[in-house]
Amino acid sequence: MNETNAESRPQDIVLEYELDAPPEQVWRAISIPEFREQWLPGRALASAEPVASTPSEEVRYRMRDDEPPFLESLVTLQLRPAAGGGTVLRIIHALADARLERVVRGAANDAGPFLMRAA
Repeated sequence: MNETNAESRPQDIVLEYELDAPPEQVWRAISIPEFREQWLPGRALASAEPVASTPSEEVRYRMRDDEPPFLESLVTLQLRPAAGGGTVLRIIHALADARLERVVRGAANDAGPFLMRAA
């Protein structure tokens, strides 16, 4: 019974914005490299190509920190039309570095079973 595994796993960051621009314009800004570069520079990406893409709905990029330990994450950008003709942009940032899966340690004082040797 080790609850530290579930608690130590980082939670995704989910942000949602309502933009005045129509979905087609926002899609161009997040999916065309020349436009994307203005707000999401290529040096922040592990690869300039998206990991996955559903045209006009969702695009996913792999990002890499620019400082040690250079952790990788997945950023998903989802679009849906807003009521007033604008766009709802949902950003999901999930830490997805394989190195974090291997390192799961309990605390030194994790209240595990206490065993004593018989004299």
